[in-house]
Amino acid sequence: MAALPETVLQFGSGRFLRAFADLFISHGNAEGQNVGKVVIVQSTGTERAGGLNQQGGKYHVVVRGYENGQVVDRVESCDSVSRAIHAGSQWEEVLQVARSPQLHTILSNTTEAGYKLEGDSPNDVVPRSFPGKLLAVLHARWEANQPPPTIVPCELIEGNAQILKDALLALAMGWKWPGGFVQWLNGECIFLHTLVDRIVTGTPAEHPLLATDPMVVVAEPFAFWALEDHPKSAFTLRHPAITRTADVRPYFLRKVRILNAAHTALLIKAKAKGHAIVRDAVNDPELGAWLEKLLNEEIVPTLEGRVEDGARFAAQTIERFKNPFLDHKFADIALHHESKMNVRLVPTRDEFAAKFGKPPPLLTEVIDEGLKQLAGS
Repeated sequence: MAALPETVLQFGSGRFLRAFADLFISHGNAEGQNVGKVVIVQSTGTERAGGLNQQGGKYHVVVRGYENGQVVDRVESCDSVSRAIHAGSQWEEVLQVARSPQLHTILSNTTEAGYKLEGDSPNDVVPRSFPGKLLAVLHARWEANQPPPTIVPCELIEGNAQILKDALLALAMGWKWPGGFVQWLNGECIFLHTLVDRIVTGTPAEHPLLATDPMVVVAEPFAFWALEDHPKSAFTLRHPAITRTADVRPYFLRKVRILNAAHTALLIKAKAKGHAIVRDAVNDPELGAWLEKLLNEEIVPTLEGRVEDGARFAAQTIERFKNPFLDHKFADIALHHESKMNVRLVPTRDEFAAKFGKPPPLLTEVIDEGLKQLAGS
């Protein structure tokens, strides 16, 4: 089979995209979808880019956890990455990819902070911020008279596509770049809203693969990618983890109000019992039963009609919490605890009362308990 062309430019060399989008693209290529190869751009440091290049872009993903009630511990190979480029020292190579007629998709995962501008100037040889780099890439593509790409931001930010697009437009106009480019960026480039969900924990502490693959990463079996549907999207990958939808907002609502809410509620209840790890708390017979009741009798009914498969997602949440390979610490969940309560628990409590004409007993109790803990801390 002929080598696949480089069709995807990816900002972000971290473990998440490598165990998520890149792995799915590898699956698609293996099935004959011929999605193409991924060129990764690393902006901070050179270690991951160097490591990937030394291995020809190939690495393994160790998938560990519960899947359909069974413990799984399997290895999946990924060969969708053709090469990795360091932005600081190889910027011209990045622009060469941008000008390629074979390129059709740009992926990113740069965290929320990555959308912030860093004093970029149109005279910078290499823009400092991710929006600055992306704008320069798109401008190079426009100047080369190449088709507008599909841009798929995978940052876990609600409204990510519009926020990123607005940042690019503001930057382009601030730099007084040509009106034709601004129109092309605003009217022809396709920005897809997304919601990504998979826990990727990094390099395994001990694994036989480490001897030959230092780029190996570990991920949970669960993976979900809500991807905004668009008739002109060039990113046509089909995968069991991908759900294409006209609106990704209900999937954000489902994740925040079920999975994230379960984390916060369990944190409050686990404190009295001294559990430090999510798995230990959910395996506690009393707390596990309490969490299932909270989800199935109060949270899921409140969201019914607004989210898809709420009960199934709640069951998957419990299963994910029990992952025997993942030590998810409550100390990590506790950061910004009060604001998380206000986003994850309080709205559901109020909506339950409005919908059913009575306060939800479990939600009301756990919120009150959480407030007492905050007052006493």
